[in-house]
Amino acid sequence: MLLPGSTIGMLGGGQLGRMFVMAARTLGYKVIVLEPDPHSPAGQLAEQHMIAAYDDETALTALAEQCDVITTEFENIPAKTLEYLAQIRPVHPSAYAVKMAQDRIVEKAFVRECGLSPVPYAVIRSSADLASAAQHIPFPAILKTARLGYDGKGQITVKNAQELAAAFTQLKQVDCVLEQRIELACEISIVLARHENGTVQCFPVAENLHRNGILHQTIAPARISETLAEQARQAATIMAQRLQFIGVMAVEFFVTQQGELLVNEMAPRPHNSGHYTLDACVTSQFEQQLRMVCGLAFGSTQQHTPVVMINLLGDLWGASQPPWQYLFTQANSKLHLYGKQEARSGRKMGHFCTLAPSLDEALNESERIFNALAGSHHV
Repeated sequence: MLLPGSTIGMLGGGQLGRMFVMAARTLGYKVIVLEPDPHSPAGQLAEQHMIAAYDDETALTALAEQCDVITTEFENIPAKTLEYLAQIRPVHPSAYAVKMAQDRIVEKAFVRECGLSPVPYAVIRSSADLASAAQHIPFPAILKTARLGYDGKGQITVKNAQELAAAFTQLKQVDCVLEQRIELACEISIVLARHENGTVQCFPVAENLHRNGILHQTIAPARISETLAEQARQAATIMAQRLQFIGVMAVEFFVTQQGELLVNEMAPRPHNSGHYTLDACVTSQFEQQLRMVCGLAFGSTQQHTPVVMINLLGDLWGASQPPWQYLFTQANSKLHLYGKQEARSGRKMGHFCTLAPSLDEALNESERIFNALAGSHHV
């Protein structure tokens, strides 16, 4: 058990790392961030920011020597980096867990091994696989790169075999999966924590709405049956146990029109859809990550208020800041900005949470605030 005063290494310096640093420092821990971007959101707030590449062994050794435990804030840290660090210090999540989430082909096979259902898919590694994939997966379908795709990047919707071939060329013929396009009732996600002793606790299931492949809105608790929520909890728990995961992870699901639960993807870290826990739960997902990597007891995952979280993308900024006064006049809405230097279209700059006695009130209020912030930008 690592108590306050201990030092935690964080690989990655984005907003997830930033919110982890804030939770850790509040509880009296030191955090050293290793991240190549000198302006990283997490690096700004850390005890120390090591500006180095993730494969710089000199920097990695220096990080490990100063830390008691090492964690990550996104899954594209090279697995070799985690394996190297694990020879010196405990690393959570493990290289094995991160490897499973780095490649869609590996991840979907893992989901099946867990006895769960992924979205129907075909693997495409070369143009020789295109005809078979087109026969097995009905159109329209989505071609996704196996690695390094997120927030709608590396994905192309295709309507027929010709479009599939063109899309594969456009994605530079890297390994891909062709996924069936599902008629959805809704998308949900679950953030859970797994302790080194093997116990798991889940935060309430959240409901997600996307725009242009990027999460726009999270509603918690999700507007689904308790039976379906329990199914999601059980599925995510099976995955965490199979990975022998230590830390916080998220699993995204599609709910079909027929009420079937399909695993979309997992993330071996806190998740954008878990940001509502910062304001609406007894313990946030970031404090829970800290508790897990330090071997502390779970914090309560109880949600005390209905909440809607809305992402704020760079599109809202235009030539200047959004008109924040519209948000600050609302007593039950909480703004979280990520300290990013430059606003770009599609870039996550922050989020806000609107809390209310009922979900309907939170939905109406949050949409009203978002529309006021969007103002003349026509987002």
